[in-house]
Amino acid sequence: MTKLLSKPESDLLVVTAGEPAGTGPELCLALAESKWAERIVIIADPELLNERAALLNKEVAFGEYGTALTSRKPLLLPQPLAEPAICGKPNPANAQSILDGLKRATDGCVSGEFRALITGPIQKNVINEAGISFTGHTEYLAKLTGTELPVMLLAVGDLRVALVTTHLPISEVPSAITTQRIIATLKIIHSDLVSKFQIEKPKIIVCGLNPHAGEGGYLGREDQEIIKPAIDHCNAIGLKVRGPLPADTAFAPATGSSDVILSMYHDQGLPVIKYAGFGQVVNITLGLPIIRTSVDHGTALDIAGKGIADAGSFFAAIALADKLTRS
Repeated sequence: MTKLLSKPESDLLVVTAGEPAGTGPELCLALAESKWAERIVIIADPELLNERAALLNKEVAFGEYGTALTSRKPLLLPQPLAEPAICGKPNPANAQSILDGLKRATDGCVSGEFRALITGPIQKNVINEAGISFTGHTEYLAKLTGTELPVMLLAVGDLRVALVTTHLPISEVPSAITTQRIIATLKIIHSDLVSKFQIEKPKIIVCGLNPHAGEGGYLGREDQEIIKPAIDHCNAIGLKVRGPLPADTAFAPATGSSDVILSMYHDQGLPVIKYAGFGQVVNITLGLPIIRTSVDHGTALDIAGKGIADAGSFFAAIALADKLTRS
């Protein structure tokens, strides 16, 4: 029977392998030789990891979670797949198993059994093909934890980019951006930068929605009528916020320093940070009652099972999760 640990006792980090047909399983194999090995609990199908290890000619041993808590190797918490995984070929039949593993990890973090969650990449379309509505980890974890508004933040070094909206079609972005949503997002960013990142007075830059931040209304009125009132409100209650600034200059050094840049939509901010440090960028979900980090890349189906997957972002995600738990 699994031993449940209280929050002060638990020093374990839980990892979900993500899409079984992608590179997630081999990233998990790399953990066996990492400095975190004895603190990691991996939720995955044991046969999947054994098959991937054999394919890559690796000899990797795992302890059994619940009976080997003193082991110096990663511990495995079994989450069987419905059908065997084939590299590069996601199977909708395994969608529910993937989500069940993610729920088990989340429940463990909420209860204090684990200190933080690090997620491997998931193939969203395959989960939807299984008839399960799914837009991404961020939204799913929010649902599991009863979080009204999760905030996606990506970080590499001192560069941090947060998003007002996440996985939405561009056509739906303008209607999703409201003054109240921006205010709520800024409050969450401020709170988590203080409590988790130990930044005493976070400085936040906010991007405009339209080119040139609306050009005084000639290129759209959202910047002045929706975004600016949110910024004014947050400054009035003591936050340090600038904007809305044109997105094409918000990231420029001449704009001045900031602790985070808030973008209005996914592809406004993420291309910049991924260009700045792809392979080392970490995705963090703010606003949750747990600590969750993830890699900055997808499932990499085209290289699954070839032994060339780069574990850099995965290790960076674990390192940041560990750091945040100690704050």
